[in-house]
Amino acid sequence: MAPLSTNATKVHEPRILVVGAGFSGIEVAKALEGTRARVTILDRHNYTLFQPLLYQVATAALSPADVAVPIRSLVHSANVEILLDEVVGVEVESACVRTSSGRRLGYDFLVLATGSRFNYFGRDAWASLAPAPKSLTDAIEIRRRLLLAFERAEMCEDDNDRQGLMTFVVVGAGATGVEMAGAIAELAKATLRRDFRRIDPAGARIVLVEAGPRVLGNFDDKLGDYAQKTLTQIGVQILLNTKVDQIDDEGIVAAGRRIEARTVIWGAGVKATNVAQWLGQKAGPHGKVQVKEDFSITEHPNIFVVGDAAEATGSDGKPLPGLAAVAKQEGQYVGDLLRRRISRDQTHRPFRYRDYGTMATIGRSAAVADLRGFRLTGTVAWLLWGLVHLAFLIGFRNRIIVALNWLWAYFTFQRGARLITGPLRQADG
Repeated sequence: MAPLSTNATKVHEPRILVVGAGFSGIEVAKALEGTRARVTILDRHNYTLFQPLLYQVATAALSPADVAVPIRSLVHSANVEILLDEVVGVEVESACVRTSSGRRLGYDFLVLATGSRFNYFGRDAWASLAPAPKSLTDAIEIRRRLLLAFERAEMCEDDNDRQGLMTFVVVGAGATGVEMAGAIAELAKATLRRDFRRIDPAGARIVLVEAGPRVLGNFDDKLGDYAQKTLTQIGVQILLNTKVDQIDDEGIVAAGRRIEARTVIWGAGVKATNVAQWLGQKAGPHGKVQVKEDFSITEHPNIFVVGDAAEATGSDGKPLPGLAAVAKQEGQYVGDLLRRRISRDQTHRPFRYRDYGTMATIGRSAAVADLRGFRLTGTVAWLLWGLVHLAFLIGFRNRIIVALNWLWAYFTFQRGARLITGPLRQADG
């Protein structure tokens, strides 16, 4: 780490490089606005994304711009610059990062907030066959596949092919899988029911496949049971204790059973990006980097890892979950720590995660919420889920537009983002 200068004629401006403009990265940068540090935000996209609502982009409930905000509209301080580039490696000894454009950017302090990606458990070839809602590109591709399946079924003359087109498989019954399966059921059985003449979208088959014994395994048993019952009531077929063995263009094989389905969506767990590899650290569970209590890494107190890439524990000794609230609080903490460090404030403030609970939506007027032991289901949980997600959305415009879209969809059963974009490929039929 380059020492802070004591030269009275020219005060050294610490170089702080923030890699990733998600929840945690943006909070770090905001905390450092107006300081004497030179802050650089580096991201391969020019926007910050509200990932918890990506599944609604994938199921045509929201448009991409509803869940994304340009980074430059969030940070305006003269001491902060934003670069559109992608990190491909970190040179720890020389204190610089390498980017895909060939840049080498030096730093005094490095904050890695690169998030996570979906985990295919060693079967990465499945990613193209079963996309996961982790990026805008993925969400738009899932939307494309869902809507095209109905369009192709409308033109299909073969009953077996039509059945395969109108079968949708979601792998993983965690919050992502449950929300995706419920949204597909609502899209098929409510939104599209009057749009076609030769097919009945309400007859679509939605299958939720889970390797474990329960739906929403990270929630209380009663909440998981409620979610399973509600999904079944809206027409989702649930296969528990069922491991996926194979995925191809025509469907999946799960527990030795073949399911013909032209659309498969993945939602079975996440893993960290390549941060451990960049830093030469041993990767922990799900590829995460073990961090100290201040989110720095061992032997390098000027390098911090926050968000989904950090293997951090709470005051109870349990790993912190991969939630937006966790990422925001970690980013705020590290940003404040750096702000104090560059001003030579030696005050030590340990990180304390404020647990506001977890929740998941299942469908229309149905959700589950566990608020630190206070458990809610049904309409009340659904309303609370909506209010919390509106509060966490970045940007006043996005909050208003999303609220209006939700109200419109609730009263009309319509979804305004049912667009199939891009040229039709031969495989699209």
